[in-house]
Amino acid sequence: MSTPNDLAVAQLREALEARGHRFTEQRAAVYRFLLGAHSHPTADEVFQAVRAEVPGISLATVYKSLETLVECGLSIKLNYSDGSSRYDARTEPHHHARCVVCGRVMDVSGQFTEAELKALSQELEGFQITGYRLELTGFCPSCRPPSSALAS
Repeated sequence: MSTPNDLAVAQLREALEARGHRFTEQRAAVYRFLLGAHSHPTADEVFQAVRAEVPGISLATVYKSLETLVECGLSIKLNYSDGSSRYDARTEPHHHARCVVCGRVMDVSGQFTEAELKALSQELEGFQITGYRLELTGFCPSCRPPSSALAS
């Protein structure tokens, strides 16, 4: 009987081979961690976590593994204007909410309908939409200021 871990490794192996990459235990460890992470970790956070499983792994190997996972469609890279990047193994369409204080990133369900995208395209004078990313910014529950500070 296959476990979810076995299925993830098989999916990883197939995606890597389809793109001409080798399967390595380091890449598998990075992918397994990402699949279980809901925090949208940075490369350094992935490195710290995976190092417990693969003590000899380098930060450079983690960066290369993450970029390979993105290239193979097994992860998405979330880039922010402050230069930081976070990674998400959840690749189906979804949005994100990011705390402007601590940087925490949370998944937000939902999508624009085709009709809504068409209406946006018309509103933008025929701009051809090929995709979109929605990011909500604000304060997570831990960082939210008192309600009186929000009134303006």
